[in-house]
Amino acid sequence: MNLYRGLENALRGAAGRLALRCPESRDWSYGQLFAAAERMAGALRALGVGAGDRVVAQVEKTPEAVSLYLGCLKLGAVYVPLNTAYTKSEVEYFLTDAASSLFVADSRLAASAPADARVETLDAGGGSLAALASGVDPLAETAAREDGDVAAIIYTSGTTGRAKGAMLTHGNLASNAQALNACWGWRPDDVLLHALPIFHVHGLFVALHCAFLAGSPTIFLSRFDAQSVLDALPQATVMMGVPTFYTRLLSEDAFTAELCRRMRLFISGSAPLAEQTFHAFEQRTGHRILERYGMSETLMNTSNPLDGERIAGTVGFALPGVEARIADAAGTPVAAGEVGGIEVRGRNVFSGYWRMPEKTRSEFRADGFFITGDVGVMDADGRVAIVGRAKDVVISGGYNIYPKEVEALLDEMPGVRESAVIGVPHPDFGEAVVAVLVAEQDVVQEDVDTFLRGRLARFKHPKRVVRVARLPRNVMGKVRKNALREAHRGLFGETAGAVAEQVKAG
Repeated sequence: MNLYRGLENALRGAAGRLALRCPESRDWSYGQLFAAAERMAGALRALGVGAGDRVVAQVEKTPEAVSLYLGCLKLGAVYVPLNTAYTKSEVEYFLTDAASSLFVADSRLAASAPADARVETLDAGGGSLAALASGVDPLAETAAREDGDVAAIIYTSGTTGRAKGAMLTHGNLASNAQALNACWGWRPDDVLLHALPIFHVHGLFVALHCAFLAGSPTIFLSRFDAQSVLDALPQATVMMGVPTFYTRLLSEDAFTAELCRRMRLFISGSAPLAEQTFHAFEQRTGHRILERYGMSETLMNTSNPLDGERIAGTVGFALPGVEARIADAAGTPVAAGEVGGIEVRGRNVFSGYWRMPEKTRSEFRADGFFITGDVGVMDADGRVAIVGRAKDVVISGGYNIYPKEVEALLDEMPGVRESAVIGVPHPDFGEAVVAVLVAEQDVVQEDVDTFLRGRLARFKHPKRVVRVARLPRNVMGKVRKNALREAHRGLFGETAGAVAEQVKAG
């Protein structure tokens, strides 16, 4: 069924219950949130948007943005969220590729739209779309959707530099939310502390769907700020975050076990959690962080157990309804304890890449298993640990950054003959982007920042630039990025692991 209908059913009788507690603005009840969603759906319909049409949204994290997402579900439209840091040229690509029917942007970002794009604005408490929604009839009927109908498209950068749109269906989203609610023991009296962005899977689908299915309130912070999180922790029971959140909390003297007294569960994902952080966090708070594993194309695949041993450096077991295996290059499962590619199959796995049928076929085995591109190992009990990433993706602060996209721009820079982009350990972000350049002149950090400004989202910019005479290559001519990573792994001083060890030692 339409995911919106499933959420309505789960929240029947909960209209007066608190949905979003917003310290920076007003609180929203579930009744208010879903009434706003019906008005949004009515406004979209008035603009000619129908079932299956793509609505691209580059909006700040607000309750109004959540109502826009829910309104798209109700109408049967396809929601396409974009990172608010994307530049005008990046946005133009997404709008064109998605063949969008409507671009909804924060007023500050509306100028990113091409001249021929159909644009409406949406801000906290206002914007042209909000004004239209206040004057049209709410959409009463929820559009009929099947499990296999696309509900959202999440763009994920490709190793070739061209972003791919992962099509997530109503069935994908619903089944994964139900599995996570069961596995994580979600209760109506839980209170979710939400400091994640809502333009990707983690913050929008994993966090909000879990809370909505349980009818739980959410402390809805506009962004991660250590002091705001510290202020909210005594009222929360569950927190989802990226490893950077937890390393930053550990650096705060005010972050104590007493502050976490009411907390039931800390969950980490979107990037590998350092074992040192895991142990330092437990020593400080008495809580063992629950690490899980997912991706844009599959939502969540595995999780450490709610009840049972959570082992540092592992991402736990396959979720109910999900099959996971470790396979060789041909797709043949390897023995327990052997390293191989992580492959998954289940109702959580996306239906394919938007307008990329050949790419979709190449990423699936004949038996339906999806090739994640991650490298891991599984023990005899089925517990998974990720040991590497086959595609050299850099995960910085929880965001995926694909080197090819950055290299393609750096190679256009005057004086640069060739480039290699790598990720090295960083004490705050987990990994930081480093540009290794072969250049005819002395190219410095300021030059690179200036050149990339407006061409590439700021979080993708290299945090350090290194100039070399030549790039190391193997006999086939391929750049040996592993050698570059090893040579420059100390660029940011002590690694995240060393910092966490100091925290652990007090």
